[in-house]
Formats: sequence, C-alpha cells, structure tokens
Amino acid sequence: MNRGKQLYEGKAKILYETDDPEVLLQYFKDDATAFNAQKRGTIVDKGVCNNRISAALFTYLEGKGVRTHFVKQVDDRSMLVKRVAIVPLEVTIRNITAGGMSRLLGIEEGIVLTPPVFEWHYKSDALGDPLINDDHILSQGWATAQELARIRSESFKVNDALKAFFNERKIDLVDFKLEFGRFKGTILLADEISPDTMRLWEHGTRTKLDKDRFRRDLGDVEAAYKEVLRRVLGEKSQAVGAAQ
Repeated sequence: MNRGKQLYEGKAKILYETDDPEVLLQYFKDDATAFNAQKRGTIVDKGVCNNRISAALFTYLEGKGVRTHFVKQVDDRSMLVKRVAIVPLEVTIRNITAGGMSRLLGIEEGIVLTPPVFEWHYKSDALGDPLINDDHILSQGWATAQELARIRSESFKVNDALKAFFNERKIDLVDFKLEFGRFKGTILLADEISPDTMRLWEHGTRTKLDKDRFRRDLGDVEAAYKEVLRRVLGEKSQAVGAAQ
C-alpha cells in the first residue's frame, strides 16, 4: 500500500494517507518528549521498538476481544491503522502509585491500588492534559454517555489482559495511557501501546523499563525499550540498569 500525503505529525508519530481512504499509515519516530514537550531528545530506535511492541500488543488484545484501529505491521517503523476520529480524551489506568498520581496526592510511589484507579484527562498539551470527570466531558460534548461507558469498559478489559501478559514476562504494569477513536460509529482503541505510554517495572527490583528512564535521566533508555521488545516477543532478555 503506497504512502501518500502527510496528514499529521505529533511528538512521536506521523500519519500518512494511503490508497485506501479508510486506512492510514502510522510511522513511529525516534523523537522523545516529556513533561508536555518541555523536555526533548532522541532515543535511538525508539520508533522501531514502539511500532513492533504496539503491533504485538494490539494483536494480542484483538485476540482478547478488544477492538482496535490496528490493521497490520508494514515494516519496522510503520503500521497500517483504520482512519479513526480521535476522541479528545486520554484514559489513564493506575495499578500502582507513581508519576502524576503520586505528585497530585502526595503519595509515595509503589503502593498497589485495589481496585485500580481510572482517570479521564482532556487531551491538550497546552493545558497539560488536565484531569477531568464525566460531567466535564458531557458538558463539552467530547463524547456521549454511551461512549464513555464503552471506553471505561474497554479500558478495564485492556488492563486485565495486559497485566496478565506482562506478569508472565516478569514485568509489573504500573500504569498506562490509552486513546480511543470513532470508526464507522464504533469506538476503537487507537494510538499506540508502548514504553512511551506505559510504566513498566521489573518484577521484584522495580527497575524502570519505560520512558521514565528518559524523564528522570536514569540512563540505559534504549536498552530498556529493547528489553521490553524482547520480552513482548518472547526473546532472550538482558539486564537493564540498576534498581530504580
């Protein structure tokens, strides 16, 4: 399928038209940002890792009954995806305290949350992706009550599936971000699922295997992404960094 006109370039990906008006090509970049793009850098081969990890996890989730925008992987940096209209919301599911929740509530990192915490955020870099609730969303018409119910249900289904998947690979799924889009009237899981959008800790040591290594200048960022890719694909692992 031929790559056509560039439609959009974000912090981590570029979207191109294809010869099918209902399908886009999603290209993964090595650019890295943190703190709403206040910190910028490059993680060598991040795009390769995130594309291959996302392709594997979308395929896994489809097998668990989660409908996604994923069509197929094209090459190491690209995949074909359905042309969804992104809902301007981000979902965060938190299984263990870390990051924004720890800062917001003054809670130490590493506390297991029972039940997991579900958060809505308004998708806006300019505003810092603020935490919002159902009433904010409904009042602004960003989604319907039925769509919110489906997104919430699908998000917890994703959480259950991914926790089990990573647990088998000796990784704790701390938290993660999801985005959804509309395609022919149906809500689909969209965007990507990768170390850019998840917090992943080595089981037992809490060694960080995600973008927090970039955010916090911990080093071994490329090695962490490659380690996650190896485990997702079931390949031989290598040690990454020290316990953090």
